[in-house]
Amino acid sequence: MPELEAVGATTVVYVFLIAGLRLLGRRQLGQLTVLDLVVVLVLGSAVETAMIHGDTSLRVGLVSAATLLILNRLLTLLLVHSRRFRHLVNGGPMLLVHRGAILDEHLVRAGMTAEDLVEALRARGYEGPEGVRAAVLETDGTVSVVPETA
Repeated sequence: MPELEAVGATTVVYVFLIAGLRLLGRRQLGQLTVLDLVVVLVLGSAVETAMIHGDTSLRVGLVSAATLLILNRLLTLLLVHSRRFRHLVNGGPMLLVHRGAILDEHLVRAGMTAEDLVEALRARGYEGPEGVRAAVLETDGTVSVVPETA
């Protein structure tokens, strides 16, 4: 039954892409969340295939798109109600600078270079990590800066 195959395959692709994008890091995603990006990419592909291939029915494409939308809604509800699952999918904030010192190990985990960090600090009015008590990579990919107090 092609509809059930579409539901199964779509579910596997959805979970795979979320996990893969989560592992690749969040700084490249800008303001999109991992879930937003997955839904946009996979939805476009799901309906595109159904529309241009003569041997693929529109019904299967619609079932695939509906499956994605339903999975996204269920996952969103789970994220709202489960702190542990939300942390697993979205991660948490990551400290990049502590008392003026760059934490190189954290930069590597975040997929950033020291130059990327200095650029983010300059965008917030700092020439470098000196004078920064903490710089944090937030879950949305932005870098927050807490200055040293006088």
